[in-house]
Amino acid sequence: MANFTYNRRRFLIQSSSLGIGLGSTALGLSACGGNEAAAPAIGVGDSARPKITSGIQIGDVTNGQAVVWARTDRVAKLRVEYDTTDAFRNSRLAIGPTVTEASDYTGRITLTNLPEGQTVFLRVSYEDPDNARAVSEPVIGRFRTARIQNGDAPIRFVWGADVAGQGWGINPDFGGMKIYEAMRQRQPDFFIHSGDTIYADGPIAPEVKAENGRIWKNIVTPEVSKVAETLNEFRGRYRYNLMDANVQRFSAEVPQIWQWDDHEVVNNWSPSKDLSADTRYSEGSLLAILPRATRAFLEYSPMRWGTTPDTQRIYRKIPYGPLLDVFVLDMRSYRGPNGPNLETVESGDTAFLGKAQVEWLKKALLASQATWKVVAADMPIGLCVPDGKTASGQDRWEAIANGNNGVPLGRELEMAGLLRDIKTVSNVVWLTADVHYCAAHYYDPGKAQFTDFSPFWEFVAGPLNAGTFGPNELDATFGPQLVFQKVPPAGQVNLSPFSGYQFFGEVNIDPKTKALTVDLRDIDGKSQYSKVINPVSV
Repeated sequence: MANFTYNRRRFLIQSSSLGIGLGSTALGLSACGGNEAAAPAIGVGDSARPKITSGIQIGDVTNGQAVVWARTDRVAKLRVEYDTTDAFRNSRLAIGPTVTEASDYTGRITLTNLPEGQTVFLRVSYEDPDNARAVSEPVIGRFRTARIQNGDAPIRFVWGADVAGQGWGINPDFGGMKIYEAMRQRQPDFFIHSGDTIYADGPIAPEVKAENGRIWKNIVTPEVSKVAETLNEFRGRYRYNLMDANVQRFSAEVPQIWQWDDHEVVNNWSPSKDLSADTRYSEGSLLAILPRATRAFLEYSPMRWGTTPDTQRIYRKIPYGPLLDVFVLDMRSYRGPNGPNLETVESGDTAFLGKAQVEWLKKALLASQATWKVVAADMPIGLCVPDGKTASGQDRWEAIANGNNGVPLGRELEMAGLLRDIKTVSNVVWLTADVHYCAAHYYDPGKAQFTDFSPFWEFVAGPLNAGTFGPNELDATFGPQLVFQKVPPAGQVNLSPFSGYQFFGEVNIDPKTKALTVDLRDIDGKSQYSKVINPVSV
């Protein structure tokens, strides 16, 4: 495990130093007149002008900052014009990096010194570095900034995961990835993408037989027609999702907070993953494809990236004012191998978040002054997520739970220590995904085998545009009580979006009462379950 973590960090740092577009922002700001930056290039033909190919994305909005991401079709310089009105009469211009093929022509700019609690309007374009008159048609966007100092405004955000999985891709006859439009219509302040942002290991065919004899018809590109192995194939997965009009419209209006899970690389990957028996892959080594998968994720995620290990990581805190701190976890990069998960003593094999991330999370939660502390986890705590059998026939586990319903063992040891050490932290809520159905769990120490923790809620959402499964069994170690779940009818698995079993979660925080309300919503945005949680002090 130590070598695995070291290789990943070394790759990230080397990637940054090579300038492959992992978010270097050479940011320059200047005042500009209303329509100057976005004016068409007079006398310049369309073929000489760059084009934005995949819409725009906005990410990690906090503390007067926001990341703006876009991809073009050639070597070009990214530029973002922004203002607090759509007239752009007092706009500012941010000049970003010149992107090249090395980053798949993706680039990002970190806007700074943004006003609190206001709508910011964007005009995003690319400019030929040798001809300032050759400018792309701008893409229009907007978003709301956080109220960091003042908590007098309501907060609404959504979360979900699992996009274009199990062969269910973009179906124009169905209306594309419609759940993104349902989320956009809720007008959230931001969206937590809880992982499985792509399905690199799931080929997408032109037609797939769905339930009740219906045929699901996909848009298909060469990169999604097979498992991803090359860098271009991993990149192509992200380009594919951004082809969807719903996704583009959503991404131009709703800031995102990305984390990853397994399908950005391959199903259920950990350091023990062996691909040699999977004939779909030309290489049997996970470590051979992991740097390519990681690089593509970093290129396409709307995240800030630095040049040191402390800043070059997925786990991070997103402060959103006095009402809310969001703690984003990475449950993939620092884990030990998937196995029976029954060890009695902590070691590298029992790591899930890993020692450094656990210590960071403990300290950050204990130091948080926000009313609500939301932990964005890409996998659930108490749900049993199987990963086949070991060579000796033992159950192998993908997540934290091991299915034995007893005292903490294996990865549960790390979670027990975390829950014990944050016992005094009030108002912690866990949001997660991964299992392809929606659910609400209440973790009750009075009904647990391990009791040294404060009770808390965990809410599960997804999939967004993938197959629906479930339900998974709950492990009793931490006393999770099933309060609600919506799953396919018994015996039915991998239901298509036709079935309607696609779900996202929504959180609303009332600035007056400080109550937090969670709704689990379906593909049309209709609430299937709602829970109001009042804040408490410990």
